[in-house]
Amino acid sequence: MPSSPPLRGRLLLLLAATMWSISGVIVKSPPLQELPDAERGPIIACGRAIVAAVFLLPMVGRRSIRFRPAMLPMVVGFAAMNVLFVTAMTTTTAAAAIFLQYTSSMWAFLLGWWFLKEQIVRANLLALVCAVCGIVWIIAADASSTRLTGNLIALVSGFSFAVVVVSLRALRDEDSIWLIALNHVVSAAVLLPWVMSFDIGMPNVSQCLLIGALGVFQIAIPYVAFSRGLRYVTAQEAALLTLIEPLLNPFWVWLFWNESVPASTWVGGTLIVGGLAARYVLVREKTPAANR
Repeated sequence: MPSSPPLRGRLLLLLAATMWSISGVIVKSPPLQELPDAERGPIIACGRAIVAAVFLLPMVGRRSIRFRPAMLPMVVGFAAMNVLFVTAMTTTTAAAAIFLQYTSSMWAFLLGWWFLKEQIVRANLLALVCAVCGIVWIIAADASSTRLTGNLIALVSGFSFAVVVVSLRALRDEDSIWLIALNHVVSAAVLLPWVMSFDIGMPNVSQCLLIGALGVFQIAIPYVAFSRGLRYVTAQEAALLTLIEPLLNPFWVWLFWNESVPASTWVGGTLIVGGLAARYVLVREKTPAANR
């Protein structure tokens, strides 16, 4: 018996969040850890973007391809987020990187209010306060450790992703697959000359396969699943379902590579994710997503 549209949408969103969550376990894998520290982030980010772009472009309809000035901040923000998040993942714990990445919702509230004139309701302010407390807790606790730089990079990555989110809101009439593919094409085009300038050899076969897995299974397929799932469930429910990503990401890294996470990171991450969860529980959608 075929599943109902809402159930299908929930399963697609859970699939997307679960596949997103494997970034840490792949980036932290021994073969990729063999790449030079300074170049590891850009190399992985560039390779991931190239593979995702090649995978996604055949799915783009010819009529969907068009360019608007509003796409400029989106592609710039995505290119920055792509390299910053992967770099943060290589220089701090997977838990801190993903929790601080999720502060993008806080930045999106503020950017949406400033540029799109969206109203900030009380529940959004609750999430904002919780996110700020979580940020302060994580960064202050690691201020004297080698993870501080990675935490700050992850925080900026969250802001960059917020620019992407707000841009996607402004471009909501455009084809989502085209926008995702465009982001990866531009990101790859920006990063490739930089990576080619590195005085190191080509990644070996194992490293190429892992970077390819990131591009296909951690980026391309889950973004397609996410966009399809949004056809059947509300944005509020989608946001709640995808909160499993920051919980699963450090779990996979601990399970496979035994990476320990400071208690302060869990406390700060709980504040960030808990505030977001409370926000989406308290705010009800006025209009449910249409089934189509």
